[in-house]
Amino acid sequence: MDARFLGIAQLVDAPPVAVVVDVMRAFTVAAWAFAQGAEKIVLAESLDEALALKGRHPDWVALKDGPPAPGFDTVNSPGLLRSLDLGGRTVVQKTTAGTVGALAVKEASLVLCASFVVAGATARLLRTRKCADVTFVVTGEDGHADEDLACAQYIARRATGAGADAAEFLRRAGESRAATELAEGVRQGVHPDDVALCLELDRFPFAMVATLENSLMVLRPCAVPSLTVEASI
Repeated sequence: MDARFLGIAQLVDAPPVAVVVDVMRAFTVAAWAFAQGAEKIVLAESLDEALALKGRHPDWVALKDGPPAPGFDTVNSPGLLRSLDLGGRTVVQKTTAGTVGALAVKEASLVLCASFVVAGATARLLRTRKCADVTFVVTGEDGHADEDLACAQYIARRATGAGADAAEFLRRAGESRAATELAEGVRQGVHPDDVALCLELDRFPFAMVATLENSLMVLRPCAVPSLTVEASI
């Protein structure tokens, strides 16, 4: 597999396959939303669009980065989201980096959104579909967020069947700037368990596939059967 690791600003043309990585916290939150029963997640381009979608669909659940705000139901925190019952609901998500990255590659033939909690399933999907040319979008810190790069590199190794010691990749993520800011309360809209939840490897058995549906970028879970033989983790 030919893997590239690019920041959002480095994207020029739509790649054939894109894996958009946001560990802390957009795509950890998205995975938790599906685990809590959400049917789909609409990735909004702006806060105004998120509020407009919520206005047209009052039963949808809108969430954003940062502190609580009028019109939004919750914030981009896995620790807070895990207590919500989202059975059958549609979630509208707008974040600083993750949703921006997914929208930047919306023309790609296959768009996966990923974090450590769905790393194994994401790698299995890439292997199952025999993806030969994959662009990993490192969304945080203009492409320099080590938690996102570590997760992307880990998924790439597993997707190629190479052995990958998860401990080193998780250590890098745990020592990242984002993890420190979350732990120290620099960022708002945070639960004390957020960092630990973002570092849970393979918590969920599904990958997350984003596709255009009626001009909206919509994320859905995709069950991925375990491979008969998978590289050790």
